[in-house]
Amino acid sequence: MGYRVRIYPSASQEIDADIVVALHAKKSAAAALSFRKRAPHGRLIVVLTGTDIYRDLPRSRLAQRALAVADAVVVLQPLALARLTPSLRAKAVTIFQSVSLPSLPVPPKRVSKRYAFAVLGHLRDEKDPLRSAYAVGKLPRRIPALVTLAGGILDDRYRKRTNEELARNSRFRYRGEIGARAAITLLSRSDALVLSSRMEGGANVLGEAIALRVPVLASRIDGNIGLLGKDYPGYFTVGSTDSLRALLVRFIEDRAFRATLRARIAKLAPLVRPARERAAWARLL
Repeated sequence: MGYRVRIYPSASQEIDADIVVALHAKKSAAAALSFRKRAPHGRLIVVLTGTDIYRDLPRSRLAQRALAVADAVVVLQPLALARLTPSLRAKAVTIFQSVSLPSLPVPPKRVSKRYAFAVLGHLRDEKDPLRSAYAVGKLPRRIPALVTLAGGILDDRYRKRTNEELARNSRFRYRGEIGARAAITLLSRSDALVLSSRMEGGANVLGEAIALRVPVLASRIDGNIGLLGKDYPGYFTVGSTDSLRALLVRFIEDRAFRATLRARIAKLAPLVRPARERAAWARLL
């Protein structure tokens, strides 16, 4: 768009810019407030991600101050607007994150009869990353399923839990932290993405699944509903192994249900087109 863009760490105090886009109200609050003080006529945009909307805002005065002095607020899915006060909502816009897919090699011919489910995300409590492993571990033997989890361990408690699950669960694989291209390839070769998060602002991986036309089995939280829609049929109860297990069984055994999810995901593809996001940012800037 003709702008010169520079990326600063979230704690930066000496930002030289006409416009600042601060990612995460609390984590970038010091930088945002410092910029506003030094450049009262500059423009400040605060982008609300996930933990700031659904955890920090009600109790963090620092996050609230950063939003109060912002010229505009960006949310990544429309249900997040309901969490804002009327004064903040008046200067808020929804911008869906887009996805630019790399060119991928032709997937190998499928030889396994097991349904492949991908879980992509760093291992921390907000993501509930092992929920899918727990769910497939107790499936009836007749149900052919394999869960592959990829992501770095950000919460060390998950190191032991993951190793324990690998030792006892033959339907679970853990690939550790992998690059973006490898993650996209894994997702493209999966029958479905399982997004089990307890908290999301608008997950990148959900946009990637939509761009790839991969069905999604998602926890029923605002961050997922805001992108997939209230009547999307592939939700399960957040934190419930039993609810996810029942959904996995239905996905594997009900061909019509799988087709419905694929059709619904394909219909959402325009939301994640780069041209749409570019136009939204152009209007805001």
